[in-house]
Amino acid sequence: MYLYHFSEEPQIAMFHPRPRSETLPPAVWAIDDEHAANYFFPRDCPRVIFRKSDQMSEEDKRHFFGDTSADTIITVENDWLDRILNVKLYKYTFDSHSFEMEDEIAGYYISQEPVKPVKVEPLENVLHELVKRSVELRFTPNLHPIRERVISSTVDDYSIIRFRNAKQ
Repeated sequence: MYLYHFSEEPQIAMFHPRPRSETLPPAVWAIDDEHAANYFFPRDCPRVIFRKSDQMSEEDKRHFFGDTSADTIITVENDWLDRILNVKLYKYTFDSHSFEMEDEIAGYYISQEPVKPVKVEPLENVLHELVKRSVELRFTPNLHPIRERVISSTVDDYSIIRFRNAKQ
């Protein structure tokens, strides 16, 4: 199995563990392929991501997914459009041997050892990459309403990334 890390930096030869918190040891973060699209964005772009699951109520399935055939929806703020269109990301591929599961729902893995990528590939058009994965991308003036609706619903498979950068 391979794991991935996405960066705007094109030439990272070795990933070294970075601090996570005062109580947890430093780690190298990676993402599985199923959740990789969550990171097809500029690093600081705030986003709310939610996926259809069998644990959701029928009412929430209709509310959140009633008008789409996508199983994953990513919502970002309008002000990020130009940065998303112009970002050049690099997909770093790792062998998973030194990684352990950190969060199964989010697809996060960590390694407490330095990790050398086995491959680096540019992602020049992130919108094209999202479309290839059948992800629905939505834009909104402000993420707060969708965040509140998701966390107060029966949606159990969601990620809220870089929300500290969202509009107030």
